Amino acid sequence: MGEGIPLNDQDRIPWLCKLHDILLRDVASGQHVVLACSALKKMYRDILTQGKDGAAPKCKESGREAKWAKIQLLVVHLSGSFEVISERLLKRQGHFMPPELLQSQFETLEPPAAPETFIQISVNKNVTEIIATIMETLKMK
Repeated sequence: MGEGIPLNDQDRIPWLCKLHDILLRDVASGQHVVLACSALKKMYRDILTQGKDGAAPKCKESGREAKWAKIQLLVVHLSGSFEVISERLLKRQGHFMPPELLQSQFETLEPPAAPETFIQISVNKNVTEIIATIMETLKMK
């Protein structure tokens, strides 16, 4: 991405598997985890919760599957228009993703839908309002 080339599924899947394994480890140890990433497709979000094949508890088998906890994922979908997000991206200093790749992100995006567990929050809200909405949702879970 830093070179102006959008990531494809082959680029993203190993990274998502590593995140899946980290989530499993941390959830199994009793931690509450917040993971911020652009899991743009449903398939990516499925990998985060179920592993690469959807059946294996881990992306890398280790013989310790029975010790791993099930991941319950709440997707927080921050939604905004291309124009608003583009304007904010142009103001970023030193970010790895060039603004020219934003269109590819919008083209790849599969917004969450039922039966996924998610909330959608407008990026037009301020950060305090966004956090309050997320915290209120988590209290109800």
